[in-house]
Amino acid sequence: MRTPRTGGDPFRPQRREPPINLPPVVLAALAVLFAIFLLQQFVLGNAANLMVWREFGFMPVRYVRALSGQDFAWLWSPFTYSLLHGGWSHIIFNAIWLAIFGAPVALRLGPTRFLFLWLTSAVASAFFFALTDWGAVTVLIGASGVVSAYMGAACRFVFAGGRFLPQAHLGPRLSIGAVFADPTARAFVLVWLVGNLLVAVGVSFVGVSAGAIAWQAHVGGFLFGFLAFPLFDVKTPRTLIF
Repeated sequence: MRTPRTGGDPFRPQRREPPINLPPVVLAALAVLFAIFLLQQFVLGNAANLMVWREFGFMPVRYVRALSGQDFAWLWSPFTYSLLHGGWSHIIFNAIWLAIFGAPVALRLGPTRFLFLWLTSAVASAFFFALTDWGAVTVLIGASGVVSAYMGAACRFVFAGGRFLPQAHLGPRLSIGAVFADPTARAFVLVWLVGNLLVAVGVSFVGVSAGAIAWQAHVGGFLFGFLAFPLFDVKTPRTLIF
């Protein structure tokens, strides 16, 4: 007599998927961002927050003054500004895009290269911002440039099958030509760039003033992630057939 086939062992506990299915390094990054933001919102006063933004925000004016006449904020601020945010909408939008595009990048690169991309893209975004505002006293804060870098990096592989699939991090790396030959990838890149160029000429979105958006950091981060991605993507992933 043949043993009837069943769909699984009824006595074995069923594996439960976690409620938030993000790579640990992305969850850790989100936790750090929100911890710093909540500390500023509910613990530090106005004077202390102004000091934090001044010491840890990125200011182009630092690089036109003699370094010997100032503290070492010029050294760490190109990194630390990416951990600060100016309001709830600022951090929530960045968190959403970090979860969407940071996750496939983290799955593909691993935590070490993911964090190295964070650091290098933060610097690239900051100095792209400084090129258009050289010597300005303005303060740049926020992870938008880094998130834009993850978007640019993701464009090199997540659209390989024409769709943003859960296993997209296992797909082949696309050349720049292949990205623009793919209709989905091309449309995403063009819409993203045009949106930021509209901000550059003064068009506001979702109630946020164009003057409050550092489009230069967005563009600089995106271009860095898009063009420099092969330097971080040192392993050849298993190719899936889409």
